[in-house]
Amino acid sequence: MLTPQGLKGKQYRVTGNAYPRLGRPPKKSRKVIAALAGLLALALIGLGGVQLYDIFRGKDKNSSAQACATASGKPLAAPSPGAPEASGAPAAAAGDPHAVPQASAVTVNIYNATTKAGLAGRTAEEFKKRGFTIGKVGNAPAELDKKVPGTAQVIAGPSGAGAGTLVSSQIAGATVTADARTDASVDFVIGDSYNALLDETQAAAALALATKPTPAPSTTGSC
Repeated sequence: MLTPQGLKGKQYRVTGNAYPRLGRPPKKSRKVIAALAGLLALALIGLGGVQLYDIFRGKDKNSSAQACATASGKPLAAPSPGAPEASGAPAAAAGDPHAVPQASAVTVNIYNATTKAGLAGRTAEEFKKRGFTIGKVGNAPAELDKKVPGTAQVIAGPSGAGAGTLVSSQIAGATVTADARTDASVDFVIGDSYNALLDETQAAAALALATKPTPAPSTTGSC
C-alpha cells in the first residue's frame, strides 16, 4: 500500500500500469510558495533602488569632497592661534575687544582692598616690570574696600575684555568682572588672599590656557 504525496492520507493499491491521479498541493503549501516569491521580488526591487540611489548620489559625493579641500587641493585646516609676541600674548586682532593685546598697550589701575599698607605700590612696580602701563595706584573704592576675599578682582569694560584676560593671567584665583566703562583700562583690586603675582613663566602658561581655541566640531564622516 502506498500513500503518494497529495492524496490527503488516502491509501491506494498500485496494480499494473494504472496510478491514481494526484490532487493539487495543499493550500498551505501554495501560500508559503507565494509568500517566498513575493519576498524575492521585494528584495530585487530594493537592490535595484539602492543601486540607482548610489548612481544619482555620485555627483553629490564628489562635490562634498571638493568642498573639503582648498584651492590648492589640500584639506582645510583648523585656524591656528596667533604667534606669541615678546610679552607672551598672542597678537591682537584689530578692532577685536576680546583679542589679547601687548602688555604695553594695557593700562592697569592698582587698588589695595586690604589692610596691608603699601601693597598697591609694590604690586604696581611688579606690573610695570612686565611691561604694563600703570594708571591709578591707591586704596580701593568704598564699595570694594575690604570686600575682596580672594587674591584679586579684575574689572574691565566691554572694550577691554582681552586686556582683562591678560591682567587676570598674572595672578592665580582672580575673579574677573565687567563694568560699563568705555575705555580699555583694567582695574586690579588686591584681595585679602593676595601674596604675589605668578612668576612670568606661570603667567604665560595661564594665558595660553585662557586663550586656547575651542576645538572645532568633529567632521568625521562628512568628508
